Amino acid sequence: MILFFDELTEPTLWLAGGKGATLARLLQAGFPVPPGFVILPESFGEDGLKSRAWSQVQDALARLRARTGVPAVAVRSSAFLEDGAQSSFAGVFDTRLNVAGEENLRQAILDVYLSARQQRVDSYSRARSLPTEHTVAVIVQAMVPARYSGILFTADPVTGNRGRMRGNFTSGLGDRLVSGEVDPQDFSIEKIGERYDGPPELGRFKRELTRLATRLEQFLGSPQDIEFAIGDGRVHILQARPITSLPVHDPLTGHWNDSLLGEFLWTNTNFGEAVPDVMTPFSWSMNLLYIQVNLPVRLPGNPPISGNIGGRYYFNLSVMASIVKAVGLNPRRMLRQGEEIFGRVPENVEIPTIPIPLWTLLTDILPAMLKVRLRSHAARRSIPSFIAETPGWCAAVQKQISALQSLTDAADLWHGRLLPNLVRTFSILQSATGVLDNLAGPLRRDLERLMGAADANALLSAVNAEDHLLASLGLVMGLWQVAHGEMGREMFLARFGHRSAHEIEFSMPRPAEDPDWLDRQLATLDPAGHVPEMLARQAEEHAAAWSRLHVQHPRKARSLGKRIARFRMAERNREAVRSEAMRVTWMVRLLAVQVGRLSGLGDDVFFLYQDEFESLLRDQFRGQEHIPARRQNYEGFRSLPPYPSIIIGAFDPLRWAGDSKRQLTVFDGRQGQQAVPPIADDPNLLTGFPGAAGVVEGIAHVLKEPEESSQFQTGRILIAHTTNIGWTPLFPRAAAIVTDIGAPLSHAAIVARELGVPAVVGCGNATQRLRTGDRVRVDGGRGTVEIIRRIGETKRYPHNQ
Repeated sequence: MILFFDELTEPTLWLAGGKGATLARLLQAGFPVPPGFVILPESFGEDGLKSRAWSQVQDALARLRARTGVPAVAVRSSAFLEDGAQSSFAGVFDTRLNVAGEENLRQAILDVYLSARQQRVDSYSRARSLPTEHTVAVIVQAMVPARYSGILFTADPVTGNRGRMRGNFTSGLGDRLVSGEVDPQDFSIEKIGERYDGPPELGRFKRELTRLATRLEQFLGSPQDIEFAIGDGRVHILQARPITSLPVHDPLTGHWNDSLLGEFLWTNTNFGEAVPDVMTPFSWSMNLLYIQVNLPVRLPGNPPISGNIGGRYYFNLSVMASIVKAVGLNPRRMLRQGEEIFGRVPENVEIPTIPIPLWTLLTDILPAMLKVRLRSHAARRSIPSFIAETPGWCAAVQKQISALQSLTDAADLWHGRLLPNLVRTFSILQSATGVLDNLAGPLRRDLERLMGAADANALLSAVNAEDHLLASLGLVMGLWQVAHGEMGREMFLARFGHRSAHEIEFSMPRPAEDPDWLDRQLATLDPAGHVPEMLARQAEEHAAAWSRLHVQHPRKARSLGKRIARFRMAERNREAVRSEAMRVTWMVRLLAVQVGRLSGLGDDVFFLYQDEFESLLRDQFRGQEHIPARRQNYEGFRSLPPYPSIIIGAFDPLRWAGDSKRQLTVFDGRQGQQAVPPIADDPNLLTGFPGAAGVVEGIAHVLKEPEESSQFQTGRILIAHTTNIGWTPLFPRAAAIVTDIGAPLSHAAIVARELGVPAVVGCGNATQRLRTGDRVRVDGGRGTVEIIRRIGETKRYPHNQ
C-alpha cells in the first residue's frame, strides 16, 4: 500500500498516479527530487485511510525522517489523470505544506484525498472532457527549507518559443504562489547564452535552472511546467508536468502550429509540391518519421527541421542557415546556391538564425551530420535492388493485408514487415534525392553561363528513351498508350495506379482504388495530343543543343557530357525511387484502411497519430472521443486558401485567411500581420524560376485542384498553386505551365522540360494575381509571365522586353 519513490518500478509506476510516477522516475534518474513515498489508492476506504495503511504510513514517516533529518513534510495529490499531456489539474487538488506531527499528517492526507470530490475538480474535468470520478494516490515528501519557491516553464507558454524559458517566484514556500494569493516576481532565461531577465536574487541560479530544465525536457520528451524550491543553496524539483497550454500542438483537437516555436524561416517550396494537402494526424506522423529517419540533427533549443503549420508541411531553413553560419560560411550564399531545391528567398528578407556554441557544433551537430552522410551513402547502394524488388514485395504485402482477420495479425504485419521497410524506403528516398540536389544546381548554372537558358533546358531534358523514361512521365505516357491501345488497363494500373496528386495524404484513395478514375482521365485527354511526338521533338532540341555545345566549347564538352550523364542517372533514380516509395506508402494506407475496418473506426483511423495507431493495434487505444474535434480542425484548415510559400515567425492561418490584403509570397510575423515584401514594381509582370524554355502567348486558366481538369480547355496556359505527378496528364493539353510554388527540380519543371512545354515555376502569387481569361505571355527561359490584357478589357498592356 505504501511505496517510496526509489521502490517504484515500471510495473508499479502507474499505481502512483501522474505526479507520483513522474517524481519517482526523476529521483531514480538522479534529479534533485526531495525523497518521499506514495500512499497508493488501495490504502483508502470510504472514510479515509484504512487502519492497516495508517500503520504503514507511520512506519514510512519514521524511515523518511531517519533518511533526511527533516521533521516536516509536504502532502500532495497524485491523481491518475493529473500532470498528463492533456490535463494538468495544477492547483485544483489540495496541497498541505510544512506538516508536522502524526495527527496533523493524518488529517492532511485525508484533506488531500477528499479534495478530489470538490466542485472545482468536477468543473475542471468537465471543461477538459475528462471523467469526473478520480482515482487518487497521495504523496508525502520531505519539506525543502525554501528560501525561494517558483514555477518555470521550459518554453514560453504565451508565444510557444522553445528557446526562451519563463517563470515566476516568491520568497519562502510556494503554496501561496500556486494558489494565486501573492503576486510573484517574473523572470525569463534564454536557453542559448543563458541571458537572464529578472530580479537579481534569482539570477545566480540561472545556470542550474537552465541545466535542469534542459535535462528534464530531454528526459520527459516535451516542454515542462516545473515547480521548484531553492534551499540549502541548490535547486530542488518538486514536480514536473507537460505544458498543456503550449499553443504549438493540442492533442485533443489535432491543432498544430510550429511557427509559434520562435523566429524561424519556413519554406514550402518543393515540399509544398510533394505534400500539397492539409495533413491528417496519421499523414503528419509519417512525415515526422521521414524526418526522424533522415535528419536526426538537433540544434540548441531543439527547433524542428520540418514543421506542421496549420496542417501544412514546411521546412525550417533557419536550421540549415544556422549550421552554415556556425562553420563560418554565408547563409545567404547557401540559400542562393540551394534555389534549385528551396526556391528563392527575397534579398530584403532577413534570415533568422540560432546561435550555436562551437562545442555543440563540434561534438553534436557535425558528428550527427557525418552519420547521416554515411548512412545516405550506404542507402545509395540499395537503389537498384529497391527499384527492382519493390513492386513484387508490395504485391505480396497487399495480399497479406487483404487476408487480415484481427488487429493482432495487423500488428504483426506492421511491426514485422511494413514499418521496417518503410524506414528503409525513407532512407533510400532521401539518398536518391540528395544525389540529384547536389548535381543539379551547379550543372544548370554552368550550362546557362555557357549556352543560355534555352540550350541548358534542352541539354538537361530528353531523358526519354523507352528503357529510360522518367517515372514522373509514366502517367502521361501510360494514359496515351491506353488511349491508343498500346497498353491494357490492368497493366496501366499495376504500373501507375499508386501515383496521384494526393499520394502523401494517406487518407485519400489512390487511382487503383477508384474504378472510375481511369475513365475520367481518358475522357479529358486531347485526341490530337501525341505524347511520343512531343518527346521526340524535345529529343531533337537536345541533339541540336548538344551539337552547338561541341562547336562552341569543344574543350568543355567532354567533361560537361559526363556531368550531364550523371545528372540524367540521378534524375532517373530519384524519380524511380520516389515512385516505388509511393508504392510502399500505399501499402501503409491499405493497412490503415484494413485496421479501420477491423477496429470499427473506419476512416477515423487517419485521425490517429502513429503512437495511437500502434496502441489501436494492441487494442489499447481509448481516445476515440477526440476524433470528431480533430476531424473538425482538419476540415477547417482544408477550407482555407494555401498559405504563403515563406513564413517567418508566428503565423495564424485563420487570421491571415481573413485578411483581404493577404499575400502568398512572404509573411513576416516579426513585423506584424500586414508586413510583407511588396509585389514587383511592374503590376503586369510576374517573375519566377525558368522551368522549361519557350515563349507562348495565350489565355490563362486558373485551376485549384487537378480534379477540375475537365474544365480545362486545350491550348490554354495552366495556372496552379503547385503541381505534382497527379497534374501531369494535363500537361500535353497546356500551352504553358505557371505555378506559385516550385523550383527547377520540381515535378512541373521536370515534366514540362521533357514534353517541351514552356513553364515558369515558383512565381509566389500567380493564382492570386491572374484570373481565368487573362491573356498572358509566358517566357520559360527568362522565368517571366507578362499580363497582356485583363479579361473583360480591350486595352493591351505594353510588353516588357
